[in-house]
Amino acid sequence: MVQVKSPKSVARPITEEADFLKLKNIDHVHFYVGNAKHAMYYWWKAYGFRPVAYSGLETGNREFASYVLESGHIRFVLSSAYGPSSSLAAHHLLHGDGVKVIALEVDDVEKAFEATTSRGARPAWEPREERDENGRYRTSAIHAYGDVLHAFVDRSEYSGVFAPTYRPLEMEANSAGLVAIDHMVGNVQLGKMNYWVNWYHQVMGFRQLLHFDDKDISTEYSALMSKVMENGTGRIKFPINEPAEGKRKSQIEEYLDYYYSPGVQHIALQTGDIIATMEKLHANGIEFLRVPDAYYDLLPERVGKIKENLQSIRELGILVDRDDEGYLLQVFTRPIQDRPTSFVEIIQRRGARGFGKGNFKALFESLELEQEKRGNL
Repeated sequence: MVQVKSPKSVARPITEEADFLKLKNIDHVHFYVGNAKHAMYYWWKAYGFRPVAYSGLETGNREFASYVLESGHIRFVLSSAYGPSSSLAAHHLLHGDGVKVIALEVDDVEKAFEATTSRGARPAWEPREERDENGRYRTSAIHAYGDVLHAFVDRSEYSGVFAPTYRPLEMEANSAGLVAIDHMVGNVQLGKMNYWVNWYHQVMGFRQLLHFDDKDISTEYSALMSKVMENGTGRIKFPINEPAEGKRKSQIEEYLDYYYSPGVQHIALQTGDIIATMEKLHANGIEFLRVPDAYYDLLPERVGKIKENLQSIRELGILVDRDDEGYLLQVFTRPIQDRPTSFVEIIQRRGARGFGKGNFKALFESLELEQEKRGNL
């Protein structure tokens, strides 16, 4: 039986000193994949992202093919190598499809690079700029957990569609209503969660928002621990998960076994109408986790009155949770590739700032059922 307790808030005030990076938003998320064209088609037709740019042999890029897709304020970049000797190909060989770069928009990439590396970050590349007829595109980058990089991006003097070597694509999409990245979750090894929590605080100026321990998220068989880090404005949230010791293998251990290192476990995508979004995603063939029907029998008593139709909530498999500030609706996909690694969360917030504490029991047991089917529990 899962036992769920209230998350522990950390009383650490946001100060100007702590928020030294002044991050504006998540500029883009860059996936390294096996076949960029196939991956583009998946996000285009299944999730309703609009392809807006392409880079490849035809644009002078001899190293990899790359597509940029957008939905609302979300921007994904999907790239695959042309040959077996590149670092991109090596990354995909080890990890399969996965997030390589989480790019953050800043006013000054040099200051961001100097501030983070002086606080202990390992540099990935020093401040640099790329030029074309559309202006200057500036970036720098540091290493985070696993093979993930945080890139700092300044596109204030760049008017092109994305970056040099990328040309516009004129392709229409049937939007599913996904508008923003709510949070991105990183999985790390046992004993490393606090290391990366401290890293985000010291190196990036983030603060700890919530803490869930193995008593909060556990079953008879497995458990995990999680701490949620956010930047000074609260717009960027990075929960960090680690496995906890249990009788069998946790979902975090399964991820680490198949990804072969820490990495991004899932991306939570916001919608303003989860009913309409889910109807479109179901019609497009996206597979979601299902919790037992008994969950919905108890839902009205547990969360009280909500605006959404309860029958639609049940039929679409949507989870609901309430906190002191409102409620949220969320649902989780099955893995988005053959390896049981990364997946997607769809979330709508109606005031709530939490992460679905009341849904941990049903969700965790559903995940364990999936692991059992794969022979990995």
